[in-house]
Amino acid sequence: MATSLKNLSQHSNANISDIKARKFGIVVSEWNDEITESLYGAALETLLRHGAKENNIYRKNVPGSFELPLGAQWLAKLEEIDAVICLGCVIQGETRHFDFICSAVAHGITEVGLKYDKPVIFGVLTPENQQQALDRAGGKHGNKGDEAAISAIKMLGF
Repeated sequence: MATSLKNLSQHSNANISDIKARKFGIVVSEWNDEITESLYGAALETLLRHGAKENNIYRKNVPGSFELPLGAQWLAKLEEIDAVICLGCVIQGETRHFDFICSAVAHGITEVGLKYDKPVIFGVLTPENQQQALDRAGGKHGNKGDEAAISAIKMLGF
């Protein structure tokens, strides 16, 4: 469903598992940090609200969204990490660079989850402009960080 029709922070509470003993890795892109810090704040708050312990949440920063898959892989290979959440923002520019980065990031994150057989969540915004990013990072469409954290929780209950 298009995010213009849905609030990213609204979700069903069905299949919410007990995460008190679960450990989460969160990989955050430093590029577009105004957006990614908001995504991180929402993801962290959602995990804590649903019972995760703060000392079981590990944050690692990477320079940009292109580096998210490798950062995710470094966390996913740790046996104690149960799920990895990748947070980034790639804003459309004037060149095809956007297409290449978004495709590489999506494929890379997917491959990490399949390789390590654990949830690796795509919490990457791919908006056309800064305003669309702000709208999806705590603005009128909610926060993709919240949605990413809920996805991780639900996948752990699968």
